[in-house]
Amino acid sequence: MSKTYHYYEPRSGHGLPHDPFNAIVGPRPIGWISTKSKDGIVNLAPYSFFNAFNYVPPIVAFSSINYKDTVRNAEETGEFAWNLVTMPLAQAMNQTCAAVPPEVNEFELAGLTQAPSRLINAPRVGESPVSFECKVTKVMQLETAAGVVVPTWMVLGEVIAVHIDQSLLKDGVYDTAGAGHVMRGGGPADYFTVGPEQLFKMRRPG
Repeated sequence: MSKTYHYYEPRSGHGLPHDPFNAIVGPRPIGWISTKSKDGIVNLAPYSFFNAFNYVPPIVAFSSINYKDTVRNAEETGEFAWNLVTMPLAQAMNQTCAAVPPEVNEFELAGLTQAPSRLINAPRVGESPVSFECKVTKVMQLETAAGVVVPTWMVLGEVIAVHIDQSLLKDGVYDTAGAGHVMRGGGPADYFTVGPEQLFKMRRPG
């Protein structure tokens, strides 16, 4: 049976009510990134472009459209923390999306606790069940295939310390389904969660 496809070239527009790209490449983990400026000002912001890119050493990355406080802090201090967003934290995470001046503390804005990290100066979200302490390995401005720079910066960081709520370790195995991860989807307001009903197992052949 033949299929009919909606075809478009991004440079010419998608011709749809909302760009489908974010919905297709999703749901995506949320990069809830906490940093501290070189002057000691704390920042917390969520990024919908976030993921892991290496096992050993573990490396994660987030991308920021425009050069925001988070990127500046990470680049100047060489560190940041990533904090897991779960269902109980969804509304607080959304509060930290607010466009506020650099001197406004998003932890206080969202009623969150600044928990001390062990190896970096940036605080963790105390209410988050999982946090990564990261050292920046590279900050780069993205480019098109033609070599034209775009106003988006990617920050990569090596995970040098991990904090996990022990209740999420079942016989020593991290319980992704039980943690209730919140992820970003497409559309202006779409989010998703992971639960036991989505879990299935499939082992590699051989």
